[in-house]
Amino acid sequence: MKLTRRDMFGAMGGLIAGTALSNAAAVFSATTEPAPDTYWTPRKLNREEAAQISYENFFYKEYGCCYGAFKGIVGLMGKKYGAPYNSFPLHMMEVGKSGVSEWGTICGALLGVASAWALFWGRKERDPMVDELFTWYERASLPVYTPDKCLSFEGELPTSVAYSVLCHSSVSRWCYEHNIKMKSKQRSERCARVTATVTLRAIEIMNAKIDNTFFAVAGKSESRKTCGACHAPEKASDISKGKMDCAACHSGDLGDKLTNHP
Repeated sequence: MKLTRRDMFGAMGGLIAGTALSNAAAVFSATTEPAPDTYWTPRKLNREEAAQISYENFFYKEYGCCYGAFKGIVGLMGKKYGAPYNSFPLHMMEVGKSGVSEWGTICGALLGVASAWALFWGRKERDPMVDELFTWYERASLPVYTPDKCLSFEGELPTSVAYSVLCHSSVSRWCYEHNIKMKSKQRSERCARVTATVTLRAIEIMNAKIDNTFFAVAGKSESRKTCGACHAPEKASDISKGKMDCAACHSGDLGDKLTNHP
C-alpha cells in the first residue's frame, strides 16, 4: 500500500491529537480530587521583631497593611526556619491593601493575620483567636507601636478608637477626629503603625495558643448582646449576620437603631 504525503500528515495529526487528549485526561483526572487539608506547624515568634518587619514591609512596593502583617508572621518564620514557610508567595497578600484593593472593607492588617493563622489552624481552633483579635481592634486606641526609625512621618501621632474592624471606619474616624487628610504622610504612617500594633497583639495570641495558654478576654460588646436578643438564630428576627459591634454602623444621626428600638 502506497501512502501519500496527505495520508502521512493525517496519521501524524491523529497521533498528536490523541496523545494530547490522553495527557489532558490524565492531568484532569489527577486534579479532580482535592488535596487533603494540611496545616503547617506554627512557630513562636518575638513580638517586637515581628512588629518591626510588619511596619517596614507596609512600605515595601506600597504593598500595604495585609502584606506587612502577613510577612511579620509567615515571612519571619521563613527567615528563621526555612521551608515550608519560605515557600509561600507572599506578594499575593498585597490584594488586602486598604481593605482589599482599596475598597475599605476589612482592615488589611487583620486580614493578613487571620490568613497567616489559617495556615496553621482549622476553623474550630482559629475562630476564637480571630474573635479575640478583632474585638480587641474594635476597642483599642490605635496606633500604639512607635518605630525606632520612621519611614513616612517623624514624630508622635494621635490615636483613636475605631469601634469597627472596617478600614473605611478606622481610617475615616482617625482622620476626622484629628483633622488629618487621608492622602497624607501622617495617615500613611498611622496605618503602618497600626499594622505593627496588630502584629504585636497577634503574636501574643499566637504564642499563647502554641503554649496552650490562650484564652479569650474580650467578650461580646453590649450592642451585640442587646441586638442579639432579637436578631440571632432562633430569635424573633433572625436577619443579622456577623460579629461586629452593632453600634459602629447602627447608632448616631445616620440611623440610630440602638435607641427606642424597635
